[in-house]
Order: sequence, then C-alpha cells, then structure tokens
Amino acid sequence: MSEQVQEKLVKGRPDHFWDALETGDRLQSPGITVTEAHLVQWAGLTGDWVSLHLDEEYAAQTPFGQRIGHGPLTLSVGLGLMTQTGYFSNVIAWLGLDAVRAVKPVFIGDTIHVEATVSQARETSKAGAGLWTIDYTVVKQDGSTVMTFSSSFLIKRR
Repeated sequence: MSEQVQEKLVKGRPDHFWDALETGDRLQSPGITVTEAHLVQWAGLTGDWVSLHLDEEYAAQTPFGQRIGHGPLTLSVGLGLMTQTGYFSNVIAWLGLDAVRAVKPVFIGDTIHVEATVSQARETSKAGAGLWTIDYTVVKQDGSTVMTFSSSFLIKRR
C-alpha cells in the first residue's frame, strides 16, 4: 500500500476583500496598554518633543496632572489596532482621515481599543476596487471615548 501524503494549506491571516464588509458592520480591535516607551518612541520618531508628553514635572502642573499621550499617537495606534482584525490584507490605498476629535486624554497605563462601524461600503468606478469608510471610536478601559475619527480605504475586489 502506498501512503498518500496530502499537503495541508498553510493558514494565516484571512484574505478579506471589499465584499467582506458592508455598511453597518461593526468591528472591535484588540487592546494595547500605552506605556512611557510609546510616548518616548513617538517623540523620537516624529520630533514631537512637547513637555506635556515627556516632562513629568511640567505635566504635573497642567490640568491633566500628569503626562498624556500625543494625540497623533492615539490616532496612529487606533489605525494600527484595527489592522489586527485581519480586514486590511487587501488595501490598495489609504484615502485619508476626516472629523478627528481628541475627546479625552490617554495617560500612561491606559489600555485602549477601537470600536468601529463601517459607515460606507460602496463600489467605485474602478472594476477591481471598492471603498470602505470606517468610523473609529478609540475607547479606554473605563469605557470612555478618548478619540473619534473617520478613515477611508480603497480595497481590492474579487
């Protein structure tokens, strides 16, 4: 008897295309705890060396009473966390941001995640692409909203 060997498909991140989401779908990302390292690395990467984020003594004298995360850091982390859902494996282009609002500060030690809604999923004039517009709400561990924004992507179609 000969032994038949079947090759198993290597499984990885799902290969989602434009039709995987429709208007009204809701997504939730995993979370991340913001650390001092995030603030220092963001400052080094961007050149945003503002005392409110990096100087403990200065920040203690502000209405926040302590250092807070950079707003653009929170936005970028929110976008990054959503990619971990697996729905962005076929992005053709990121089209931009709208309506960015920093609602509350993110402190060192806060854990944030994203709750998002697909506000638009529509075909485009390009046969091989569709558009998703996603409304992001960045939430911290106590359930409060820290940031909201909308972002649009051109996604491959099957």
